[in-house]
Amino acid sequence: MTIFEDADQMLLPGFKRQFVDIDGQCILTLSAGSGPAVLMLHGDPQTHLCWHHLAPALTKDFTVILTDIRGRGETHKPAHNAQENAYTKRAMAKEQLAVMRALGHERFALIAHDRGARVARRLTLDHPDAVGQLIVMDIIPELDFYEASNARIAQDYFYFSFLTQDHPIPERLIAGDPEGFLRLILNGLSDAQVAYDPLALSAYMAANTTPKAITAMCECFRAGFHIDLRHDAEDRKNGRKITCPTLVMWGEKGVVGKHFDVENVWRGWCTDPSFAPMPSGHFIPEEAPENALSAIVAFLMPQPVKQARTGGAPNTRATTGSCS
Repeated sequence: MTIFEDADQMLLPGFKRQFVDIDGQCILTLSAGSGPAVLMLHGDPQTHLCWHHLAPALTKDFTVILTDIRGRGETHKPAHNAQENAYTKRAMAKEQLAVMRALGHERFALIAHDRGARVARRLTLDHPDAVGQLIVMDIIPELDFYEASNARIAQDYFYFSFLTQDHPIPERLIAGDPEGFLRLILNGLSDAQVAYDPLALSAYMAANTTPKAITAMCECFRAGFHIDLRHDAEDRKNGRKITCPTLVMWGEKGVVGKHFDVENVWRGWCTDPSFAPMPSGHFIPEEAPENALSAIVAFLMPQPVKQARTGGAPNTRATTGSCS
């Protein structure tokens, strides 16, 4: 048994592990529960295990699907390509939508943190018919983030500039101490040490310190600065907004809460927003799980997402093997 399987068994008991094949690429997926479908997307530098406090509780009322997003965990990790960046949030969102359709879910709710929240936001904007409710945790959209950037933000969120440098500059620098770099992020966005579960933390390190994983993280940030920002600008110009009910959560003790007027920013992107500040730093699912769960259930339960089941898309299949 791998460190990842062991962690899943201990922290997410009852969840079924499988790999969903999308156009020949493997996406790790875990699922459990019954009822309306909810897709949960993790952030950096983590895996689906970041939901271990929340996901099991939600299975009482929902079919909960967890994935490792592209480039992270046990999911496939495209290499650097000078001609085309595989980590645009548009491409990553399309892949997550294909996973849900392969599992039989045409419409679902989305709960997402950090990088996963960027994917979820793009999925909701590009495929509004697929998402009934959206919950995003502790992000500011790329366009707003970079427009507001100043010296103080750059100091606290230095890797938003560092990781966007040309390949392979950040990769080579991180290679000297990849675990130290990840720990800097995991412990540098809150006002106190985060009490990560040791199994989860070990899995984060094992999954995300490999050369492929480091390149994936850099490529994802490069895509944010060079491409996703442009997609945001196009949406703003065309007046495109998120139209489904949206819950925006952020850590009052974190960097986002410190530097941004979160409610004002998100009102510019959503027609039906609500807000829930959390008594935590950036890593809400592991710093304030009880508060987060209460807010999530209160938001989702009054208007449950209706679940539609159909056959899988032509180029997808679910397997139980492993991805390299």
